[in-house]
Amino acid sequence: MHDLDRLRAEALAAIAAATSLEQLEAARVAALGKKGSISGLMKSLGAMSPDERKTAGAVLNVARDEVAVALDSARAALEAKALDERLARERIDVTLPPRPETQGRVHPISQTIEEITQIFAQMGFAIAEGPDIEDDFHNFTALNIPPEHPARQMHDTFYFGERADGGRHLLRTHTSPVQIRTMLSEKPPIRVIVPGRTYRCDSDMTHTPMFHQVEGLVIDKTTHMGHLKGCLIEFVRAFFEVDDVPVRFRPSFFPFTEPSAEVDIGCSREGGELRIGPGAGWLEVLGSGMVHPNVLRNCGIDPDEYQGFAFGMGVERLAMLKYGIPDLRTFFDSDLRWLRHYGFVPLDVPTLSGGLTR
Repeated sequence: MHDLDRLRAEALAAIAAATSLEQLEAARVAALGKKGSISGLMKSLGAMSPDERKTAGAVLNVARDEVAVALDSARAALEAKALDERLARERIDVTLPPRPETQGRVHPISQTIEEITQIFAQMGFAIAEGPDIEDDFHNFTALNIPPEHPARQMHDTFYFGERADGGRHLLRTHTSPVQIRTMLSEKPPIRVIVPGRTYRCDSDMTHTPMFHQVEGLVIDKTTHMGHLKGCLIEFVRAFFEVDDVPVRFRPSFFPFTEPSAEVDIGCSREGGELRIGPGAGWLEVLGSGMVHPNVLRNCGIDPDEYQGFAFGMGVERLAMLKYGIPDLRTFFDSDLRWLRHYGFVPLDVPTLSGGLTR
């Protein structure tokens, strides 16, 4: 017991001198371990008389507690220091991309939507968006689609349960409901394009249950069919980046436009490869027409005062034509090899001045 002060001082000095958790643990074992110096004195209490044991035990407990407190304090300081060193060593700049920027690729669908948006933005179109879940009125009724139309049937449309008022919610079958929402919420003149997802009960080599469309709408007092033709001719030539693409308008029928027209572009095949431009063939790329007066009336717009045109196109089809993608299903396969081949560098943002594709 006469060595207690010396052993306590040695233990406290070893604790103070420890520069790592390993050294601190060694100091703890040397003092308070099973064979430690202070633990050895605790064992000697059994050979003392009761009075001596009481006095010596109290002194030993104070020394042991002092060493234990010093150990805890030193351990906390060393752990904090080790954490600071690790944070400094493993620091990550969260403003940097998580991987080399050349690894990521923009999906062809995203790229195509961006290109279409850039072209129409230059023509003064704003972007409009709407919900994927629609109702009968916005998706069908307001667009002059009659109740017996095949598009309203279960085999063509994803319906939800019937509402209390007898109506039904559904996954929109086209982006045209956004045109209705825009005409109901804004006063003419209106000039918008509507990119978004659409859903139909189709699934084969040329159809998928979910796909993408871009629609356009122009409403004012003076717009006519000539404006529609000029707008779409300028679009297809800018999109395919071919100045002399032949464009023709074939009479067609859509419930929401009158007159209506399918738009075809010229093409040819060279060595089995499809090329957009002058040639003997034609490809349908989009539908268009003058907005039907009934659609204007359904949106509270006087068709005797206002008129306009609308058009719609499938994003996947345009992407396949422009970038030579042969199979529609590969757009949704989540195959990284395919994306590395057909994808686009994220920082090459398409612009008309700098080029849509690089």
